[in-house]
Amino acid sequence: MQNDFNFNNELSGRIALVTGGTKGAGAAIAERLEKAGATVIVTARNPPDKPNEKMYFIPADLSKPEGTQKVLDEVLSKFNRLDILINSLGGSETPGGGFAVLTDQDWEQTIQTNLLAPVRLDRGFLPQMIDRKEGVIIHIASIQARLPLYDSTLPYAAAKAGLLNYSKSLSNEVSPKGVRVLTVSPGWIKTTAAARMMERISESSNITIEQAIQSVMDALGGIPMGRPANPEEVAELVGFLVSPRAGYLSGTEFVIDGGTIPTI
Repeated sequence: MQNDFNFNNELSGRIALVTGGTKGAGAAIAERLEKAGATVIVTARNPPDKPNEKMYFIPADLSKPEGTQKVLDEVLSKFNRLDILINSLGGSETPGGGFAVLTDQDWEQTIQTNLLAPVRLDRGFLPQMIDRKEGVIIHIASIQARLPLYDSTLPYAAAKAGLLNYSKSLSNEVSPKGVRVLTVSPGWIKTTAAARMMERISESSNITIEQAIQSVMDALGGIPMGRPANPEEVAELVGFLVSPRAGYLSGTEFVIDGGTIPTI
């Protein structure tokens, strides 16, 4: 279905950066933008398992200020500008067990990765977008900003809630200057990392993979669509939002969760 779609090179001539662009939804977003004709730069701590020669890769740890500065310097020196910034990097590596098991380091590392890395990149790339009166910034948040799972991802949920608030505020400031800022909040995405997590749950609980998947959906309160999202489905939404077809959209959060959040 998606492979037959004619993207019409609608992003031709555009330069896009996708953080966390070597795996999961980030990799799918990078591929979607490249298919639409954009020149795509991806950054992550480690190179992709299967490098795409059509994309420019910058190795960097964006949880550290020096990693962010490296990306800023390399993108602007090699490409002279950036038109599209996809802040897709995110994740949680904190232990389960609720608030009592979390250290300051757990909180700081999670906030650096999920909130401050996008803040630094925005701050670095926005001036040249504002000078040209054009540009699009997408923040990939999470439904956990509104539906937190305190037992296992408390700092992550708090950081994504902060990202959601920051994104709206930034949009209010820079939309009048020609730069659109949007947030995409996915629910559970069927990534390689998620598949490995299902395997661990299956092994530790002595249940099948299917039962492990159901247990996660139950923990989320259920997914009306009956399954997690495919990375390509998230990428398709992002591809639309950065395109000229979405030119009047700014300051809005787009939730893609199969109906997981039960409230309006």
